[in-house]
Amino acid sequence: YGHSNQLRQARAMGDYLIVGVHTDEEIAKHKGPPVFTQEERYKMVQAIKWVDEIAPGAPYVTTLETLDKYNCDFCVHGDDITLTIDGKDTYEEVKTAGRYRECKRTQGVSTTDLVGRMLLMTKAHHSNIDEDLDYRKHTDNFGKGPKGHSPWTGVSQFLQTSQKIIQFASGKEPQPGDTIIYVAGAFDLFHIGHVDFLEKVHQLAEKPYIIAGLHFDQEVNRYKGKNYPIMNIHERTLSVLACRYVSEVVIGAPYAVTADLLDHFRVTLVCHGMTEVVPDKDGSDPYKEPKRRGIFQLVDSGSNLTTDLIVQRIIKNRLEFEARNQKKEAKELAVLEAMKRLEEEKH
Repeated sequence: YGHSNQLRQARAMGDYLIVGVHTDEEIAKHKGPPVFTQEERYKMVQAIKWVDEIAPGAPYVTTLETLDKYNCDFCVHGDDITLTIDGKDTYEEVKTAGRYRECKRTQGVSTTDLVGRMLLMTKAHHSNIDEDLDYRKHTDNFGKGPKGHSPWTGVSQFLQTSQKIIQFASGKEPQPGDTIIYVAGAFDLFHIGHVDFLEKVHQLAEKPYIIAGLHFDQEVNRYKGKNYPIMNIHERTLSVLACRYVSEVVIGAPYAVTADLLDHFRVTLVCHGMTEVVPDKDGSDPYKEPKRRGIFQLVDSGSNLTTDLIVQRIIKNRLEFEARNQKKEAKELAVLEAMKRLEEEKH
């Protein structure tokens, strides 16, 4: 939702927003291994409602040539500077030419912060992954800063305001002839699996009006366990509202889809993905009422990506990253020692 907020601000500065998305190769070179593949990221960015078009395979350094290629007047970036691997400002050329604008970073969130929250889940008591020795050896380093203490509290520093929700909300009421479709879930770490599902649901009607019910954090933790949800209810609300297929969000929706809820929103159809439906606290089916009314439908998104899988990708990346760093450090140490020996031999 930090990225979405940046795109929302950028779109407000002009009439048509083209978003350049880097390839996996470019990201790996300048920042380290990406969590999502480029295809996933292209689709993800295209699903954000303020985006008119994407520029796949955009170069890491933004040049005037790129702006001219897409007929852009200027480019926009957050007020955090981005540098190339050799320490150069990636926007230097467009800044000099006066074709650069800046938007504010979203306070209280960063990719690094979210990764830190995920890495907290690797502690043994939060994980049901069978631990092998190699894995256990690394778990103590996860989520630790260079000084050995954890900079991650696991608690979000993001503060929700009504203004932020208004900025993200579509503000559109359902119109006569709209098919009102209700979907519910955690929508944690809003990702391509969610987007694929919502897109499929959107295709079920000619004039769909999709309402997403988001469960409170405690409820999500009840049925998902471990450290879930990784994002709190406020963050999940903004993430879902940024999706072009969603018209409205119910913040803290009841786990069971009740007759009251269906009548209140005049719901025509209730959809759920192919993931397991955990029974309610009393053991009952949360979709009993929509099934009784004959308005329940299972939707296959065709995607097998889950929040769990993303967390596993992060852990795998972290292990590879640590191993690479250790090799690099050992190499640097060997070079330093060799230089020291040469110095000593000279004297």
